[in-house]
Amino acid sequence: MARTNLFRARDAHGHAPVTYIELFFDLVFVFAITQLSHGLLAHLSLMGALQALILLFAVWWVWIYTTWVANWLDPDRANVRLMLILLMLAGLALSSAIPYAFGKNGWLFAAAYCSMQLGRSLYVVWASWGIHDGRARNFARIAFWSLLTLPLWIAGCFADAEVRMLCWAAALAIEYAGPFAFFATPGLGRSNAADWDIAGAHMAERCALFIIIALGEGVLVTGATFATLPQDALHWTAFATCFLGSAALWWLYFDTGAVRGSKLIEASGDAGLLARNAYTYWHIPIVAGLVVSAVADEMLLAHAKGHIEPAYLAVAVGGALLFLVGNMGFKRATNDRPLPPFSHMLGCALLLAIGAAAWFGHWQPLTLGMGIFGALLFTAIWEWGSLNGGWQRWAPGLGRLFGADPDA
Repeated sequence: MARTNLFRARDAHGHAPVTYIELFFDLVFVFAITQLSHGLLAHLSLMGALQALILLFAVWWVWIYTTWVANWLDPDRANVRLMLILLMLAGLALSSAIPYAFGKNGWLFAAAYCSMQLGRSLYVVWASWGIHDGRARNFARIAFWSLLTLPLWIAGCFADAEVRMLCWAAALAIEYAGPFAFFATPGLGRSNAADWDIAGAHMAERCALFIIIALGEGVLVTGATFATLPQDALHWTAFATCFLGSAALWWLYFDTGAVRGSKLIEASGDAGLLARNAYTYWHIPIVAGLVVSAVADEMLLAHAKGHIEPAYLAVAVGGALLFLVGNMGFKRATNDRPLPPFSHMLGCALLLAIGAAAWFGHWQPLTLGMGIFGALLFTAIWEWGSLNGGWQRWAPGLGRLFGADPDA
């Protein structure tokens, strides 16, 4: 009896469109991002930040692996849809466990995570066998790497919070090393670039949609918090600062980076390797920066004046820095220039200078928030000027100083 082919039929240009079930799947991760930002706000300490980082790594890993799978399998097939719906169910359980993942719900988080990682890989092995044996072997290797981490996830469930952090961090370190090692597996060898042949535009679009999800958390937090506050000049100014900061973050990712990355990966002969580097890895600090920035927005609206607390300084500057560093890596990976965007390097330096000035100058939180927005706006304007005629057109003196467009 012939096997049913569950793989996508790409169009003449090799494009695989994003489907409605994939967008439905993302709803679980809207909830996950909200849980992460609220959890970080509730436990705003070094330990809380490390725990949030571990949970973010896990959430991102289950989402990005599912995105890779949906790039190959056809989500409009009933079998694949059912697989995605079951993953959603496990993902919803995982997300609901986030607030107490290092307490009473550790077993639920670990069970949901491991079932998603192993179940998805084994499903693709089954779907690929006899139709695309190379892909079947690739996912058998991925399943092996997931199995390697299983004892660490289980051990963490029976340990206290500190040991659980170490166990789960070690498990995630192994899983994150897998793609760099091409999932080398005894008896199955290593994967290669041909095994990772993908529809590049689909990967770019899916990751851009996740960035929208993460940006949405900041917008939702801003609106929900502002609704509970007095409608005075102070809070209106803080409200506008938070929203415009989110708009600047959107601009920095989508104005040039997202479009250029999509075009490059669609035309690339090594789309799989580019997807691994630019999208699977470099989007992690981008998403982390957006989650932390959402926390900063809520803190700014709640306490717009007074002395700056160290926690607010850390999330306000740290969130923007994480985002810019991730953007630098992403744009460097999707460009042929040897250096990251000069605008982003300047933006990072400016953020650090503003953070230092705010701390030693005893600024109010609103002043710091406005300064961070100013740094992001400066970065966006510098990049826009570089890529829309170049600074030799807009400011000839700067063009002569840098010799050529420093950001193109």
